[in-house]
Amino acid sequence: MTNRPVDHRRGLRLAGVLMGFSVALGACTYTEEVTQSVPTDYRLRHPIAVQEAKRSIVIFVGQSRGGLSAAQHADVTGIARDWVREGTGSVIVDVPVDTANARAAASAYREIRSVLAAGGVPSRAVVQRPYRPEDPGLLPTIRLSYSRIAAVAGPCGLWPEDTGPSIFDPGYNENRPYFNLGCASQRNLAAMIDNPADLEQPRAETPAYTARRSIAYDKYRKGVSTTTTYPEADKAKLSDTGK
Repeated sequence: MTNRPVDHRRGLRLAGVLMGFSVALGACTYTEEVTQSVPTDYRLRHPIAVQEAKRSIVIFVGQSRGGLSAAQHADVTGIARDWVREGTGSVIVDVPVDTANARAAASAYREIRSVLAAGGVPSRAVVQRPYRPEDPGLLPTIRLSYSRIAAVAGPCGLWPEDTGPSIFDPGYNENRPYFNLGCASQRNLAAMIDNPADLEQPRAETPAYTARRSIAYDKYRKGVSTTTTYPEADKAKLSDTGK
């Protein structure tokens, strides 16, 4: 038998390779990354928000006419009534200057101020803002606008994902609703809300009708029915079937 010298360097290289291989295996551990997904509830995906919006009308004024027509008078009266109920700022009146109808527009503006004052808008809340139209070919108009609180939702019509079967839509196999579902309903509901503050808090209770409440309590103490009878109700019926 012959004795071979031991190669210590070869052993050290082998140990280094095994150590590096173990470190590489340790780095390949599986980690799950959790991301926040888009909510599937349409009320959370398309929420109704309370924001500041503008309410405006346009008054057409001809060259040879000063003042307002009957329809325009009604429009200004309506915006005065709406401002008292929902306005959050001044009524801005844009009046054209240096135009062919500038004189008639100035006369119409004076009447607009009178109509607004009669509708409950104080004079300090009406701000005149002269402007020069950019397009001389168009008829310059008087514009009335004010800021108000409005309920809004949307915008609708966004289709970031394919609604049909697609390998690029991971939610298709999970039967999740498409992105735009419920947006139009939320937008229509927001447009129908009379007072956007109702979305945030209930309204205060109105005083009770004392006269009617006293009559109802008196009937209740006597053991009589508290309902109101309408003797004229039967006269509106078209048939006696079922009597």
